[in-house]
Amino acid sequence: MRPNKSELIEMLSLQNKDEVEALYKRAYEVKRQNCGTVVYFRGIVELSNICTKNCFYCGIRKDNQSTDRYLMGKAEVLEAARWAWEQNYGSIVLQAGEREDAWYVSYVNELLQEIKTLSNSELGITLSLGEQTEEVFRTWQESGAHRYLIRIETSNPTLYKTLHPADHSFERRLDVIRTLKKLGWQTGTGVMMGLPGQTIEDLANDILFFYDEDIDMLGMGPFIPHHDTPLKHLVQGYDGDAALELALKMIAACRIALQDINIASTTALQALNPTGREMGLLAGANIIMPNITDTKYRGNYQLYDNKPCLDENASQCVHCLENRIASIGETVGYKEWGDSKHYQNSR
Repeated sequence: MRPNKSELIEMLSLQNKDEVEALYKRAYEVKRQNCGTVVYFRGIVELSNICTKNCFYCGIRKDNQSTDRYLMGKAEVLEAARWAWEQNYGSIVLQAGEREDAWYVSYVNELLQEIKTLSNSELGITLSLGEQTEEVFRTWQESGAHRYLIRIETSNPTLYKTLHPADHSFERRLDVIRTLKKLGWQTGTGVMMGLPGQTIEDLANDILFFYDEDIDMLGMGPFIPHHDTPLKHLVQGYDGDAALELALKMIAACRIALQDINIASTTALQALNPTGREMGLLAGANIIMPNITDTKYRGNYQLYDNKPCLDENASQCVHCLENRIASIGETVGYKEWGDSKHYQNSR
């Protein structure tokens, strides 16, 4: 049944501390019933910070001259993938700035094929590489990737236009999401919570958008301003506590409304609170994405300010996460892809 918009607005508008906690508890129970209490790891490889886009909020936007651009070499990517496989991770994510040139598309394709070979096809592969053509999606799918995350950032086309240059198309982004669904990918999207000009009604409409587009997984995060972007004026006076609470309420509302989808507890939550990712799990999320990128690159892949874990190597990161997950009574689903129950239930 399609979620009730007024109920979503009510959930997202809660201010009383006891009522907010009750919301999180309700969401956690819905998660437990639909997805269990197993957390699935997606080891993130931040493949490249080279981007052709110029989104006003993003630290790796094309016009940011303060970032040293990089593209990880094939051997480095494969080493990270092998490490994840040997640590019994079920999946990895290849994430990067957006580009569509033929050489790059081919490079990603080679990586996919070699990751599948080195892991005996045991590693699940999620891609988060922006807008591509249907042909490219088919090629990457045939080479072994099966999940794709492309955030819409907001489902309000008017608000979208205030956050992007005129040559960025909301319609194309929406079409990409629908193309991925058509091709049978496990399709993920997400929004930022707390964007300038965004209302609670916008967020409720975002949840209805996720429902209407039959989304399988969500990667959402609080808006955190970056000092090298056109929105740098918002760094001063930014209220991290309020941003975190809104983000957690959005996770909880999505879990209650959408029941069996995968929801990531993103690193941005930890940027606002040292236990932010555990808080996300307790509010209804069931996916964690540990960073397995070589630490020498991480400082140049900052989409927002105060990104955590920049100097922790992958081994330190996973050990820390295991302890954090155990501390809230959940377990890690090692050697499991952790596919979206929603995707499985709708096949």
